[in-house]
Amino acid sequence: MLLARGLERLEAVASEIDGEAEPCDVGDRTQVEEAARRVAARHPAAHLLINNAGIPGRGSFLDVEPERIEAVIRTNYLGSVWCTRAFLPLLEAAAPADVVNVVSVAGLVAHGASGPYSAAKHAQLAFSRAVGPELRQRGVRVHAVCPGPVETAAFPQGNLLERPLAGRTVLQPQQVAEAVLAAVEHDRAEVVLPRYLRLAGVAQALLPVTVGRFASRLRGRS
Repeated sequence: MLLARGLERLEAVASEIDGEAEPCDVGDRTQVEEAARRVAARHPAAHLLINNAGIPGRGSFLDVEPERIEAVIRTNYLGSVWCTRAFLPLLEAAAPADVVNVVSVAGLVAHGASGPYSAAKHAQLAFSRAVGPELRQRGVRVHAVCPGPVETAAFPQGNLLERPLAGRTVLQPQQVAEAVLAAVEHDRAEVVLPRYLRLAGVAQALLPVTVGRFASRLRGRS
């Protein structure tokens, strides 16, 4: 069962995997609730929910258009909240079941130019950590997968791919998909890939000002 805004592309992918398509803007709570009702009318349970919707939103909070900030928060953060709440009855019906929130390394490290995107991803990670223990008591496990840069149509990484060292950190969608499966199969609460990027989050927790300045300088050079 695939949910997304673009119906044409959604139906094309659904046909490839013998799935179903439900047009839905996950940042709109009403649309999510309506989609969940339509799904529930056809399926009594859901064993796995993957919250993967995301839109770009890097840049300074002082410069990015207010409408963009709101859109990023709605899609990248609240989309996970609304989908988890709306599909929870189906997940509980299938218990044991799983929820995977595809976050980002941007949910571990923030700097000036990371802007609304990083803030939304921090919130999404906090949501995963907060709701995880509560849902586990109800038979639903929550996992957060935090990849580094991924080469996709919505998030092209050309500026990194052209740099020999930085280019090695760029992931392909298949790698993220494999990490999602591994998180579910091995019941891992949080997965960071590449693994060494977890150190960046630890470093910022210990030295927030220093790491923030360093990350901003690297961003400026790229």
